[in-house]
Amino acid sequence: MPIPVVSAASAALAHVPGLCRHGSKPSRELPKNPEVQAQFLASLRTFEQAVAYGPHQAYLGAIHPRDLPERPWVGAAPNGEGRFAGVGELMPEDEFLGLLAAVDDFGLVRLGAPEAAAIGERLARHPLGAHFDLEKVAAAAGDAEAVAAEPGALPLHLGADRLAAAVRRAHESDAALTADVFLENLAGKASATLALLRVLADNGIDPASIDYVIGSGEEAIGDRYQRGGGNLGKSVAAAAGCVNASGCDVKNFCAAPVPALVIASSLVAAGVFQRVAVVAGGSLPKVGMKFQGHLKHDLPVLEDVLGASALIVEADDGRSPRVRLDSVGRHPVAAGSSNPKIMEALAFAPLDRLGMSSTDVDDYATELHNPEITEPQGSGNVPERNYKTIAALALRRGDIGRADMGDFVETRGMPGFAPTQGHIASALCYVPHARARLMDGGAQRVQLIAKGSLFLGRMSEQSDGMSVLLESNDEAEG
Repeated sequence: MPIPVVSAASAALAHVPGLCRHGSKPSRELPKNPEVQAQFLASLRTFEQAVAYGPHQAYLGAIHPRDLPERPWVGAAPNGEGRFAGVGELMPEDEFLGLLAAVDDFGLVRLGAPEAAAIGERLARHPLGAHFDLEKVAAAAGDAEAVAAEPGALPLHLGADRLAAAVRRAHESDAALTADVFLENLAGKASATLALLRVLADNGIDPASIDYVIGSGEEAIGDRYQRGGGNLGKSVAAAAGCVNASGCDVKNFCAAPVPALVIASSLVAAGVFQRVAVVAGGSLPKVGMKFQGHLKHDLPVLEDVLGASALIVEADDGRSPRVRLDSVGRHPVAAGSSNPKIMEALAFAPLDRLGMSSTDVDDYATELHNPEITEPQGSGNVPERNYKTIAALALRRGDIGRADMGDFVETRGMPGFAPTQGHIASALCYVPHARARLMDGGAQRVQLIAKGSLFLGRMSEQSDGMSVLLESNDEAEG
């Protein structure tokens, strides 16, 4: 039976300060108070500030999150890395508006004529420019202001006040195809496509060699009859030139990328497909979600990026980290929803099954939300809370002593560094780091732990999750 490995991984960010007002919370709250709206717009970061932000460089893989300086990270000196760093890039907003047009198959995005020309030139010079549909970008040029004035259309700005584009609604009466919902879905597609193009180009992978693409984002693609019908995976495959691929979406709220990785690995192990891509685009509804806490504490609006990731799973190549399918942990219904019970099921039950101790895992990657984003709004330090729970359970099991708890958290955990788009933060963002450490000898085993909030759909009071071990090829052979 083929042994699946993660042979490549990428990360991408799109800086979208002008789109922040279309996040779910800002779009509801800003119209209520012009003064707050003015403060919000005045607190948007520049592209240079976004590039210099340490957690963004950690997300791109330029630095390991444990190498981030002491907080505060806002205003800290940059580490010298630029837009293209690590295993990905941070795309500026004007280029991202062009990318929206490039992946729009229905001509609903209209770019202002001057902006379209400038954006087209910039995208043509991009390292991936040959893979972007620049004809669509050129065709999208027109009178953005006139389109923005149409019934149901949505104006798109560059930064605080420059109207640069507009999005038409996809149907005049379908609530699932309004301009704002269409923009959410298109932003997920565009950012996921960027991440997939990066992982293919940067690793010399022929797009035609991809058999299947699994989407694991949080968007609900569909219309009035199938509101969450999905399959952004195949849509992204087409946009990235994966002409021989089909695809599907895996939906599990924030937890989806780890089940998607397990499914991709199972398909490879079963010999169904040779090479599978797992992708996840950014969640536009979550942009600016905690802006009120940021403004209250005189911080810039920190949720101003869309995060995206892509990874490739294929049969063992003799060097890449192996996916231990015998290590998969699940969150059964009977486990309940308390954090210790969830961690017992996801982190420890699979280790018990394999006869391993918690100290046999070098890195635990769980909900890696950036605490500089979450704490000002009162959500606390999510990763720190999870790592303390794991350490307490390790203590209770006798794996470590009480004096070792702090070291366990510091050396096997890490600061949160991901945008607060849950599916990205829930372990997926650590895969590039895991690959690097497992391949250079820095780690032998990494456990990816994802959790999801099923109760958000009002169909259940349950939560869910899944975990899996990645193991160095040398360790597996030994």
